[in-house]
Amino acid sequence: MSVSGQKPARRSVSVTWVLALFSFLLVGFSAQVTAVTVSGLYTARVPVEGSSSRQLTQGYASGLSQVLVRVSGTRDVLAMDGVDALLSDAESLLLSYQVARSASGQSVLDMSFGAVGVNRALASIDAPVWGANRPLTLAWIAAEDRGARTLVTRSASGSELNASGRWQAAFDEAARKRGLPVALPPSGLASDRELLSDIWGQFIDRVKSASDDLDHDVLALVRVSRSGGQWRAGWVFDGMAMDAGEESVTAQSPEALAEAMINRWAEMYASRYAVAASEVGESPQVDIVLSGVTSLEDYAGANKVLEGLIPVVSVGAHRVRDEQLTLRVAFSGELDQLREYIALDPRFVPMESGVSAEPASTAGLATDQSGASATNTDAGPEGNETRAQEPGEQTASGVSGDGSVLTYQPVPVDEEEAREAFESLYQVLYYRWQPSSVIGSDGGE
Repeated sequence: MSVSGQKPARRSVSVTWVLALFSFLLVGFSAQVTAVTVSGLYTARVPVEGSSSRQLTQGYASGLSQVLVRVSGTRDVLAMDGVDALLSDAESLLLSYQVARSASGQSVLDMSFGAVGVNRALASIDAPVWGANRPLTLAWIAAEDRGARTLVTRSASGSELNASGRWQAAFDEAARKRGLPVALPPSGLASDRELLSDIWGQFIDRVKSASDDLDHDVLALVRVSRSGGQWRAGWVFDGMAMDAGEESVTAQSPEALAEAMINRWAEMYASRYAVAASEVGESPQVDIVLSGVTSLEDYAGANKVLEGLIPVVSVGAHRVRDEQLTLRVAFSGELDQLREYIALDPRFVPMESGVSAEPASTAGLATDQSGASATNTDAGPEGNETRAQEPGEQTASGVSGDGSVLTYQPVPVDEEEAREAFESLYQVLYYRWQPSSVIGSDGGE
């Protein structure tokens, strides 16, 4: 990793303010909700004819167009003034790429773009930017075809060829394409005919009761019907002060209907939570949630470590809850570079989804959890080409659907934290502070 240049001056933190923050006892917390962090928003896979310079340039533009739609939250971004110039220079926003062969033998280009770079590019054309922390919609979908109604549920394998399986696959694909977390109820509820009837009638009470143990921010009651060759989906929402009135879309096939509905949902959420171009700013900020902070000495030690990292511009305490401290860190460069620097200090122990034990239940959540991240060095197509990765870069692998490595991680938070997370551009980073892991460090930490 190559880093150069003088570090900007840091903003100091008031000791008095920190003392007050640590002495403040929070009581009566808001009810827990589920914010979902979407990883892989800035990756894409597109088919290419080969690996010549012209073919790769076309592939970069195609991949970036997918990312711009996903991150802005609207397809209208591709018609905005200045977007053509961004697409023509898509290579400048790349972190890594790889040309390989898909299972069908098609040459494909996997790409990972820089989050900070893409966000600033969107801001440069006055486009909105929708962050990585997004509401989780629990979709109760009653599909009717030829007089038979089916509750679309989350199957164990996701590969059943029945009516529910086809709809599940269609909604999963559409949700992955737009980076929208959508959960389906478990298959054990498929035989509940009374619940199915309530979903069809869009009566919310029984559905809310059935949803008590399922992670969600918003409930969607959807009824899908068919008339001749036309499919229609109508839905109502419950939660997060969403409009309770019914909306609908129509299409010629289940796949097109699912895409139209998810497109509408994504643009609706983005219109509420996307950040205006003027708020993107030059210094991106990320929240770091640090557990195990029990004293001012712990705070001082963690703050000192972060302030000493080259990408860090400033560090400030944002929230204290029990032994959990939230630090707001302004940084330069890309977020992955900051994470690589933090990883060099063993006192920061990474935590998945902000929990040290089992993560929150992901039952019913549409995910791609392949976890593959290494560059593929197997023999690929003739002229296979892979750009060298810098520390912190990701290679788009383990792809499915449109090729994006999308992983939806539920993060238990309260209502206030969820609101802040939804309005943040970057995913929240979770660590455990472990000062004893360093022997003989400065200051006896």
